Amino acid sequence: MDTVLFDLGKVLLDWSPRYYYERFFDDEAALTRFLGEVVAPEWILEMDAGKPIDRAIAERQQRFPAHAELIARWKQGWPEMLRGEIAGTVAIVEALRARGHRLYALTNFSTETFPIAQARCSSLALFADTVVSGEVGLVKPDPRIYALAIERCRLDPAGTVFVDDHLVNVEAARAHGFHALQFTTPERLREALSSLALL
Repeated sequence: MDTVLFDLGKVLLDWSPRYYYERFFDDEAALTRFLGEVVAPEWILEMDAGKPIDRAIAERQQRFPAHAELIARWKQGWPEMLRGEIAGTVAIVEALRARGHRLYALTNFSTETFPIAQARCSSLALFADTVVSGEVGLVKPDPRIYALAIERCRLDPAGTVFVDDHLVNVEAARAHGFHALQFTTPERLREALSSLALL
């Protein structure tokens, strides 16, 4: 194996809507419901697939009018949802690069917010190429985005480790022949990559 294909959010980038929205709630249960039902993962995926953020906000406000004001804050609050890089993972990426391994990224990300991450997180420049879902109109775990990454980045899945925090994305990668790892902590990732003789 000589290649590693990284997911970004919650693997390399410390990102969560909770970081911004928790200031608006005194009740933890209410905050959890809001994050799970209103600014829900499936809604975020719509923007990651290419839907303009303003349109996504307007549609969500119609569905949840009681939370219209908070939904409207999504765009202005997004930079505060990104706390920065996960230092332990950055160190791993740097070590892999120093060993001469090929590094790529495959991420579910809105094209409107990805430039914010690029400007603030210098580690993103370590990848030879990054396949951004919003740019290609496909999101993980859609099999087509893995096929696109294989072609675009000239990947040999059998010689490539795929790293993602979501099990469904890991399983989809395995179906394409990747050696896929579910990310939990940088320490465990380092151990797994070391056992594969990549580190």
